[in-house]
Amino acid sequence: MAKFVFNMPDIGEGIAEAEIVQWHKKVGDTVKEDEEFVDMMTDKATVPMESPVDGTILEIAGEEGDMVSIGSMLVVIEVEGEVPEDVAEEASVPAPAPKAEKVEERIEVETSDASDADDAMAADPSPPPAPAPTPAPETAPSAKVLATPAVRKRAKDLGVDLSQVKPSEEGRVRHGDLDQFLSYNSGYSAAAKTREDEEKKVIGMRRRIAENMAASKRNIPHFSYVEECDVTDLEVLRAQLNTNRGDKPKLTILPILITAICKTLPDYPMINARYDDEAGVVTRHGAVNMGMAAQTDAGLMVPVIRNAQAKNLWQLANEISRLADAARNGTAKKEEMEGGTLTVTSLGPLGGVATTPVINRPEVAIIGPNRIIERPMYVTGSDGVERIEKRKLMNISISCDHRVVDGWDAASFIQALKRLLETPALILVD
Repeated sequence: MAKFVFNMPDIGEGIAEAEIVQWHKKVGDTVKEDEEFVDMMTDKATVPMESPVDGTILEIAGEEGDMVSIGSMLVVIEVEGEVPEDVAEEASVPAPAPKAEKVEERIEVETSDASDADDAMAADPSPPPAPAPTPAPETAPSAKVLATPAVRKRAKDLGVDLSQVKPSEEGRVRHGDLDQFLSYNSGYSAAAKTREDEEKKVIGMRRRIAENMAASKRNIPHFSYVEECDVTDLEVLRAQLNTNRGDKPKLTILPILITAICKTLPDYPMINARYDDEAGVVTRHGAVNMGMAAQTDAGLMVPVIRNAQAKNLWQLANEISRLADAARNGTAKKEEMEGGTLTVTSLGPLGGVATTPVINRPEVAIIGPNRIIERPMYVTGSDGVERIEKRKLMNISISCDHRVVDGWDAASFIQALKRLLETPALILVD
């Protein structure tokens, strides 16, 4: 018998550590060569680790949610006979040491190149255990109160002091008296239904989202601007396009909005940009690689529609559906989850009246369409007469990096976008 130490391999440039997301094996389990035994998450992707040998697991590096440095022990496996020479040599190759200088976080919602050394979550992923709560002393019913054992037990379970309950007859508290007391003292009833506190470790994608959002708010001075758009005519156009779409996908408002954004951006290049704050360089992109925030079981992910400005409405609808499905079922490719230049985030029917979305760093802006609502408005007809009509209205929110985008720029961009959305025929004109 021999012991084989499997060290955490170097799985990407600039990666200094990885998080244990899920163990597929535990101490005492057997593992086969090329069998996956643990999933490790870096700032870029989740990577399954495969065993290079057959054997029995003797030791593991930590629990799910713990961080393992590149080059340190991940698992110890007991093998029969000697460890194959090629495997032993590969395992003995030292991993490159991480650079000593501080690395500024560069993140998108789905990726980050490094975490700040002083980030509390990264520095100590396993918070100290909270002290065990001291149970509150039970309130014993007064000995002078007359009640049956069943009533006393029920009152004790509810935390009710029977001396506070007014008996209905003969000085004896009955179930009906207790019910009446509870109906007038909802605090007791609510307390009886309160669920136990639950602690859940923040690991995996949820941890990445937490780190990325905190870094975005910490590094970027956000400001938001909201404008109301009349999308009545836009919704009429969308209904007409869907009626005659044939075998094409059904259009939501999102592909139309993306098309309108792409038509507006050439006059406002500061919106479609990325800011490298470490180098002090802003890159204004010609192509629009549109990130679209998608809610998944693992958390918020942002797949990217490449060259959105070159796609028509139906192509955009197909890409939106394909990428959203890939993000939700975990099949999205690495290149489909990075490189965005501007992000759209929509809560669909949950939309709300206005949002202040968090920027997908290192992008400098994020756009959020809100829920469409119907309400009466004053409208001036072609005859010049003002009348009240029922119209469909939607607010458009934008959050911008104030280091790069001025308030005037953001407002001018949204006003230009509004003109397109309120005159939707122009969206389809080249």
